[in-house]
Amino acid sequence: MERLNEILYELGITKVKLAKILGVSRQMIYNYLELDDLNKWPKDKKVLILNLLDIKSPDELNDIKVDTDYIMKVESKINTLFVDNNKLNHIPTNDALFAGIGKKQKEIMTDIIAFMREKFDDNNDMVTYNSFLYLYHFLQTMQVSPELKYMLAYVSKAAGFTKAKEFVFDEDEQFVFESIMFSAMTLYIGGGTSKSKLAESHRRFVKQIEQKREEKMSRTLELNSAKIQALRELGYNEITEKNAAEVFEKMAEIQSRKVAV
Repeated sequence: MERLNEILYELGITKVKLAKILGVSRQMIYNYLELDDLNKWPKDKKVLILNLLDIKSPDELNDIKVDTDYIMKVESKINTLFVDNNKLNHIPTNDALFAGIGKKQKEIMTDIIAFMREKFDDNNDMVTYNSFLYLYHFLQTMQVSPELKYMLAYVSKAAGFTKAKEFVFDEDEQFVFESIMFSAMTLYIGGGTSKSKLAESHRRFVKQIEQKREEKMSRTLELNSAKIQALRELGYNEITEKNAAEVFEKMAEIQSRKVAV
């Protein structure tokens, strides 16, 4: 079980967090980890931990390489377990959902929700699910990349919903963006670019995305490490509402030690 403990540590999964994932007490986690073989765990808990680690049997533990992609994959599974359950338990009522917003805003929200509900009739339609998932990511990204709203305007115009010369945002910037989008879409539809040039362009795109993911994961690992160290130094097992401020302050102190000359 030593390898399992190493993997959990490298992933930043504490005993408390693992207990929440498996739905058992922290003491039970200690009991499980004291066993010399994962096959001795209760069958349902063994299946959960194998699924979390993305392996089919305990024999594959030694083959696990905890790199950026693996950490992100496991983190995604954990987020799905925690976030989705929290969302389902805190879905607002209609009154709460529409509280404090104007008539026009209520109308557009109602239209969007009704449209999504219609499209989600088939639970097995993953194309629709992923399309709306990417749309959600798009809307989130607009907070840090406001120019993305010009893309929405372009699509609205191209689909005939909005007049071509209507500019509700910054006219100059929107004009430039729409012109570039039109040129790009013309090339895409007409197939006027060589495959070799497209392949090279996509290679640069992939490289840029991978670099961003590496930077994000590096920051995540750094924060996880600081959090674990802060909890250990303060004698806590997890972050709670009562100790959050103290733990975050300790994390900041730990990180400042690394940059101090």
